[in-house]
Parts: sequence; C-alpha cells; structure tokens
Amino acid sequence: MKLGRQFLSFAVVGVIGLVVDVAVLYLLAPLLGWYGARVLSFLAAASATWALNRRYTFSARSSNTAVLREYLGYLVTMLGGAVFNYGAYVLVLHWVTGAWAPAAGVALGSCAGLAVNFLSARYLVFRAR
Repeated sequence: MKLGRQFLSFAVVGVIGLVVDVAVLYLLAPLLGWYGARVLSFLAAASATWALNRRYTFSARSSNTAVLREYLGYLVTMLGGAVFNYGAYVLVLHWVTGAWAPAAGVALGSCAGLAVNFLSARYLVFRAR
C-alpha cells in the first residue's frame, strides 16, 4: 500500500479508535475519574487500533509470528504519541467545561499524536519484512 493510502487507512482506524476511547472513557469515568479512566480508555483504543492496523493498514508488513511481541511493541511505541495525546486531553479539561469536554480532549489528543503514532507504527512496529 502506498504511503498516502496507508496514512489514510491509519487515520480511519484512528477514528474507530477514537470511538472506542470515548466510549470506554465515559463508561469508566464515574468509577475512576476523568484522568484515571483516560489511561484505561487509551489502552482499549490502542488495542483496537493495533488489531485493525495489523489487519488492514499494515497487513502486508505483519507477520504471524510473535504476535504478542508485536502487540506489546505497538503499545510501547504508541506511548510517544500518548504523551502528546494525554497532554492535549489535560489542557482541554483545564480550559473547557461541559459534558462534551472530555470527548473534545480525546479528539484533540488523537490529532496531536497522529503523526508520531503513524511514523512509529510504520517504521518501528510494522516495518517492511
């Protein structure tokens, strides 16, 4: 898959991850608060996007061996984007009020980490074999 199509596919998968992220966030926030729930919602979204990116975006680059290693590598490399993601999320929660503020924070955070996550996934986790 060419770079442009790959990035578009990664972005579409990211939108699905965003939906997972927001859904888990709002489900867990009453129990864990907005900050604690955000950690688990990120893990849920990262797991969903790993599976979808592995299957669709980087299918030609994925191997059937060491799936757990690939998954853990994906989570570790996504931490780079997570720093930008969580930072944007926290800033939005501090500056914006309303029931939609956490969702807006997740969305802006996802945009903030998009490029870092794509490059990490393409060149570190799903590099050409």
